[in-house]
Amino acid sequence: MAGRKTIKQRATLRHVRLRKKIRGTAARPRLAVYRSLNHVYAQLIDDDLGVTIASASSVEGDLKKEISKQSKTEISKLVGALMAKRAKTHGISNVVFDRGGNKYHGRVKALADAVREGGLVI
Repeated sequence: MAGRKTIKQRATLRHVRLRKKIRGTAARPRLAVYRSLNHVYAQLIDDDLGVTIASASSVEGDLKKEISKQSKTEISKLVGALMAKRAKTHGISNVVFDRGGNKYHGRVKALADAVREGGLVI
């Protein structure tokens, strides 16, 4: 079956299509989310300068103590709350959400909701 694409290939195509429309600036950086099988990562990116302003992930030492025996969705909520807190320390209140080619449900939606609860406007 030569025409079939894997789940990862389809996600990559969705991400390319999404990135044509989304661009982060210093005033409104891009909140990029990457979801692996076991972990979730989030970054605030200024695309004009090509720099990462802040980041948070489920592999950090700060969250390692809290995430034992929790579901992946609950861990994503913790990462989103941490991302919102770090954005506030940099004086950022508005972001553009980049779901990274993933569908907007489950862990990606949980992270976005936690960022909104933390005070950021998506």
